[in-house]
Amino acid sequence: MDFSLTADEKMIQEMVRGFAQQELKPQAATLDAEHKMNLDNLARMAELGLMGMNIPEAYGGAEVGVVPYSLAMTEVGRACAATAVTMSVTNMVGEVICAFGTEEQKQKYVTRLCSGEYAAGAFGLTESLAGSDPGSMRTQAVREGDYYRLNGSKLFITSAEYAGVTVVWAVTDRQAPKSRRISAFLVEQDTPGFKVGKAEEKMGQRGSATNELVLEDCLVPAANLLGQEGDGLKIALMALDGGRIGIGSMAVGIGYEALDFARDYAKERVQFNQPIASFQAIQWMLADSYTEMESAQLLVLRAAYLKQQKTRFSREASMAKLLATEGANRACYRAIQILGGNGYIAEYPVERLYRDVRVTTIYEGTSEIQRLVIARHILNA
Repeated sequence: MDFSLTADEKMIQEMVRGFAQQELKPQAATLDAEHKMNLDNLARMAELGLMGMNIPEAYGGAEVGVVPYSLAMTEVGRACAATAVTMSVTNMVGEVICAFGTEEQKQKYVTRLCSGEYAAGAFGLTESLAGSDPGSMRTQAVREGDYYRLNGSKLFITSAEYAGVTVVWAVTDRQAPKSRRISAFLVEQDTPGFKVGKAEEKMGQRGSATNELVLEDCLVPAANLLGQEGDGLKIALMALDGGRIGIGSMAVGIGYEALDFARDYAKERVQFNQPIASFQAIQWMLADSYTEMESAQLLVLRAAYLKQQKTRFSREASMAKLLATEGANRACYRAIQILGGNGYIAEYPVERLYRDVRVTTIYEGTSEIQRLVIARHILNA
């Protein structure tokens, strides 16, 4: 069994690492402090092919595969988590349109996501009463001739402010079973009745806008239905499976970044006339977390490989996200502990990394949902 990367995978990893370290990392603290995204960064990422890494070249994608995407997400996550989550969701939107969209939809929307004409894509699933249970959503879509009239609201929508297209889920048949109750629609930013609310004040990843969406008599062309009526839940679950690889990859990057900083600090910080890295308490924290991150990255890459081979990967994606995000949270906690009081102040990056990593155990399915998914696969085996 060969765990080494191919020459192309190494090249992509090194290219993204160079870009992320030189262009994204120096801006991360500023984006966090100012609560805004640098759209020029997103345009540059589109030029590099990072907004459609698993998208066919026919639609403007890089078509390099899921493993390179995972490697790239880890490098961008190391540098700037707020930028990484925008990259993750945009890739997810492009992939879901490629999987379920018509040729016209692919040509119209996917090409614009990949080229950077659209700064980002957004994923409008979560509601106040429908988080982990999307089948309970209230947003409704009623067919009226050549249009659907959408009414409702969505919460916690990443990149909503600057997304050119948003995949919006809505109930089309309330009498149907939950599995066939909802449908998905492609809604453009300037559609009448489609309103982006204020950006949320968040604990972390503050450079990425997270907004409420309000749909008030929003008329969406019937041609913008994604897939068939009733396909909404199937589409959402497929997208979330892939999204978990992206978030797990990003979490690994955040964890490694925090640990690397803490390691270097521990080698320089002197207490009791010796570097604190010489103390077993510090060594064991580093040893445990580096082991967790190494294990998590291997599991994330395995899930990415299975998806790339077009085989079933739902269980592996949930395992990877669970291990990576929980492990990265512990890594950032330990990094702050190693820095002591310095870790708690914004002058040092581990303070921001700790805030940025926290949400990774929540979005794209909470850790509790991942455990449910994993358990079901195990018990139904």
